[in-house]
Amino acid sequence: MAYWLVKSEPFKYSWDEMVNDGTTYWDGVRNYQASNNMKAMKKGDECFFYHSNEGKEIVGIVKVVKEYYPDHTDEKGRFGMVDVKTVKPLKKSVTLKEIKETKSLETMALVRQSRLSVCPVADKEWKTICKMGGI
Repeated sequence: MAYWLVKSEPFKYSWDEMVNDGTTYWDGVRNYQASNNMKAMKKGDECFFYHSNEGKEIVGIVKVVKEYYPDHTDEKGRFGMVDVKTVKPLKKSVTLKEIKETKSLETMALVRQSRLSVCPVADKEWKTICKMGGI
């Protein structure tokens, strides 16, 4: 199993909406590197759900339930999406500030490539953030 981080602006799609929906498609990714990351996702992989712009914090965990397929919102047909399902919230959100202040997370893709909307998370980073988040 691999780990990932997916970003959403709360005013567009929040953690509360994710919880309410239970399962959703993760569409709208238009960056080739982020898209390639989604192509690498496998059913069962887990992802941190990150609120970008507002909050700048990891708030929950979702699981990939359908692998990469065409994104119906992409008129040119270049990009795809995956489906994710709610797993659980973090007991305590983990902010970008806290992540940047944690030495063992300094090479995390979220820190190095802050604008990337879908990025990999190393096993060690996953465990550290889960601990920080109270799970």
